[in-house]
Amino acid sequence: MDTNWIAIGNIADIPLRGARCVKTPQGRIAVFRTAENEAFAIEDHCPHKGGPLSQGIVHAKAVTCPLHNWVISLETGKALGADEGAVKTIPLRNEDGALFIALESLMMAAE
Repeated sequence: MDTNWIAIGNIADIPLRGARCVKTPQGRIAVFRTAENEAFAIEDHCPHKGGPLSQGIVHAKAVTCPLHNWVISLETGKALGADEGAVKTIPLRNEDGALFIALESLMMAAE
């Protein structure tokens, strides 16, 4: 199956160690930019109490939830440390700064 990639903006629109949200019919996706200029996309809710991960603190390849300090891996979506839980990661492609997310992953996340 071919992947349909949806353009969501440019990496320059996201501050270093920051995030932006993309609203989709399946929910909000948080798109993060690390200090190393890498981009990651995950569901925008903490697996603990649903906190907005897009408002958290980005460090290395992780984000700390602003509500209860859970640390979530941007690479795997899994909670780090003693906490357990995960959010769905969304495939993201960076083409010379233009960011794209995979439509099929969003559809499968909703099922």
